[in-house]
Amino acid sequence: MSTTVDDPRVIEFDVRTDEMLVNMGPQHPSTHGVLRLVLRTDGEIVSEVTPHLGYLHRCAEKIGENLTPRQWIPYTDRMDYLAGMNMNLGWALTVEKLMKYEPPEKGRHLRVVISEMGRIASHLVGMGAYGLDLGSFSPFLYAFREREKILDLFEEACGARLTYSYLTPGGATADLPVGWVEKCEDFLDQFEPLIAEYHALLTTNSIFIKRTAGIGIMSPEMAINYGTSGPVLRGSGVSHDLRRDGEEIYTAMYDGYAFEVIAEQDGHYPKDHSYPAIPQEAVLGDCWHRFYVRMLEVIQSIDLVRQAIERYRTAEGDYGEPMKLNTKLPKGEVYLETEAPRGQMGFYLVSDGSAIPWRVRARSSCFCNLSVTAELSRGCLLADVPAIVGSLDVVMGEIDR
Repeated sequence: MSTTVDDPRVIEFDVRTDEMLVNMGPQHPSTHGVLRLVLRTDGEIVSEVTPHLGYLHRCAEKIGENLTPRQWIPYTDRMDYLAGMNMNLGWALTVEKLMKYEPPEKGRHLRVVISEMGRIASHLVGMGAYGLDLGSFSPFLYAFREREKILDLFEEACGARLTYSYLTPGGATADLPVGWVEKCEDFLDQFEPLIAEYHALLTTNSIFIKRTAGIGIMSPEMAINYGTSGPVLRGSGVSHDLRRDGEEIYTAMYDGYAFEVIAEQDGHYPKDHSYPAIPQEAVLGDCWHRFYVRMLEVIQSIDLVRQAIERYRTAEGDYGEPMKLNTKLPKGEVYLETEAPRGQMGFYLVSDGSAIPWRVRARSSCFCNLSVTAELSRGCLLADVPAIVGSLDVVMGEIDR
């Protein structure tokens, strides 16, 4: 049956467009795990970015409602699997808050040593992978070289290199082995001078600065409105760190420790001695600042580990006795957030008085940090998307759970 242009059955479409929908991930090295980004592009200009989640969902929260708190510790390892010690700590403190339990002094300092070493290892991965995202392979090798030495120490302490299950409700599964703190100090002495190499490779590298400075600018208001936390929030100049500003059960762990929140104030960062100056091209809240905050936090964590080792040596008592697998929980509900390497990691627990929680939930820092991707990427170039996503340093195991 023939038709004419005037025939009402003919529908005209305007198909003259350069827009394309491009899939980035879920199997893509620059998406930091199984993250799928759908990009709407007009040539090289990105007009819209839509993250798609769920490729790593493992029902961890529901499993937590069928296990005792001690049995659930291995599942926290697999949330932010690059910072398993910090995940262990968050859940352990949440259970201890419900039980109104205070760990012994030696156990408190042990936890600071372990969690800050975990922060260093996590930021090393973030730094190395970010260089890889932007086409520089050498920083990745340098970062993993030093991270392997931290994992050697973790393996000596608990027998594992990725999923540790070491910090548990009540304390830790074991005390630090004889000679461990001396090996840790030797590592810090060897590692700290090498940070200048990372600054030479990336922080002050002119190509790296061009790829990150002035890209993905997040204002302090935007960072707060999207619920971002950790280095992503502090990279926008918001001075907020739960180690200082959190609940007492968590801040008490750092009582007596000297440290500053790493956030730009009055045009400089607290640790501005002998470290690279902020380049003129950089704008507060851009990709460069988010990267720089992590680099300075590595120095901060080194200082905290040194302080914790001195306190651990002189502390009396033991490291804390892990709670038994079948310990009954008091009735009630509790929520606690801790400062994990990627931001505020929260755990929510409701108990009906039995040994198994009635409800378990987790609040992911990376979920909120990832939510700002669309806003930061609007109007950027296609090549800037890996720079923006990499600066957020997300781990999908924590988001999907």
